[in-house]
Amino acid sequence: MPKIGTPGRTVEVLQKYQFNFQKKYGQNFLIEPQVLETIVDAAHIQTDDCVLEIGPGIGTMTQYLAEQAREVVAVEIDKALIPILQDTLSEYPNVTIINEDILKVDLEKLVKEKNDGRPVKVVANLPYYITTPIIMQLFESHVPLHSITIMVQTEVAQRMKVGPGTKDYGALSLAVQYYSRPEIITHVPPTCFIPRPNVGSTVIRLTRYEKPPVEAADESFLFSLIRASFNQRRKTLVNGLSNASGLNLPKAQITEALEQMGLPANVRGETFTLEQFARLSELLYRKK
Repeated sequence: MPKIGTPGRTVEVLQKYQFNFQKKYGQNFLIEPQVLETIVDAAHIQTDDCVLEIGPGIGTMTQYLAEQAREVVAVEIDKALIPILQDTLSEYPNVTIINEDILKVDLEKLVKEKNDGRPVKVVANLPYYITTPIIMQLFESHVPLHSITIMVQTEVAQRMKVGPGTKDYGALSLAVQYYSRPEIITHVPPTCFIPRPNVGSTVIRLTRYEKPPVEAADESFLFSLIRASFNQRRKTLVNGLSNASGLNLPKAQITEALEQMGLPANVRGETFTLEQFARLSELLYRKK
């Protein structure tokens, strides 16, 4: 079957099935072959790879992936797209289509069944509204991953890459940089999609670390501290952590830990590096 990643072919497929875009799913289909090739090239797909594609849409990028990978598992939440995928991907026996919410899929079981538990490569054109939950689930579930190559809203890509002291820096930045090495691949204008989104998009590759760049006494506790630190950005770190429900950290204990780090009590979370959060979590965890 000819590639469908062009304006004409995409419209043809959509009309054939009388498909109506679902706003709740944030659907924007790529119609630029050069961008599709760039994404697949950036993911470094090899002939023995198992690729997990999230939100394949009408199969535009799936076709490219299937021609390079050993196996592609495409997880699509919209049941109206399943017959379209079965059509556009009918010539690719190495593609498995799953009609499910990616956040509800047992990814560990899936990777074990499809790739014998070895790391998979994730490739996706992610809906803007659910980008962060998907990325965090992929990392925090500790599913065997080699890399995540995704198209996201440019603002979100920037948040993944920035460091302390910038307005975009936050819990997502720290989580991504704890688990992976983020690299911006290319920026994509709204004209490359049907329908056109209101914002620009960016392709970013997150290459999973074999071992995080910092050691955490307790990973769950570390990220509880990080989230609490950014929940109320205008507050000092001491106030943010002491007021966070579930942490049960007295102000005196937090202040003492900061003193041990040579930092003032009025320091704010947005100035903290990943290394400093790891050190603070270690000091506070010892006293739990």
